[in-house]
Amino acid sequence: MDAQGNSGSSTDHLVISSDPEHPANHICTLCRNFYGLGWVTGTGGGISIKKDAHIFIAPSGVQKELIQPFDIFVMEHATRNYLRKPPILKPSACTPLFLAAFDRGAGSCIHTHSQWAVLVTLLVEKDAVAAGKSVANSCFEIEQIEQIKGIPKGRGKTGMLGYFDRLVVPIIENTAHEEDLTQSLEAAMEQYPDTYAVLIRRHGVYVWGDSVSKAKTQAESLDYIFRLAVEMRRLDLPWTP
Repeated sequence: MDAQGNSGSSTDHLVISSDPEHPANHICTLCRNFYGLGWVTGTGGGISIKKDAHIFIAPSGVQKELIQPFDIFVMEHATRNYLRKPPILKPSACTPLFLAAFDRGAGSCIHTHSQWAVLVTLLVEKDAVAAGKSVANSCFEIEQIEQIKGIPKGRGKTGMLGYFDRLVVPIIENTAHEEDLTQSLEAAMEQYPDTYAVLIRRHGVYVWGDSVSKAKTQAESLDYIFRLAVEMRRLDLPWTP
């Protein structure tokens, strides 16, 4: 019996493991860590990990710091069929967006409601309005910041971005329902094939990586950069030379 009152089932073997790196255990650990960072406050945000043919997904509408392995959904990537659906709980509303990342080779995708990510989108919006430009299809851009080295150059490319490279993160418009973001997220992925993240205006950010450790590293690096960018703007410092 788990914290949500769900009883065991014939699919429990998919989420039971003594290995802390097993996706079901790893998701729970990361959700607790992300809660401490303020990334998944009030049941918001989410994470998914792909292992072999299976996709492990945190549930929706649950306090992320309390998630247990028995709460995890398991989907077969090729068919999109759920192999495990915990009773009572709902699949993550982020699932279609996670799948967009997995279809492009990602091993993990993280969605946060980081305040710094939200503030950066508002600052870019403010700049566009002040310049008389369209807010649509805008990007957050910054360079000559050391932490940019934590972001890869792009899928299929060797190495990480350098200090003098410009980090570009596309921004899409928010929608009333999470799943309605899928089409615009996929369009941003196509328009910016080197990106490993997409910001959602007034909402948060999706970050993905080739593995869960890389997705985590990139999410941490980006959050650092977003926070730094907000503080730079407070001090009237430019993001690009």
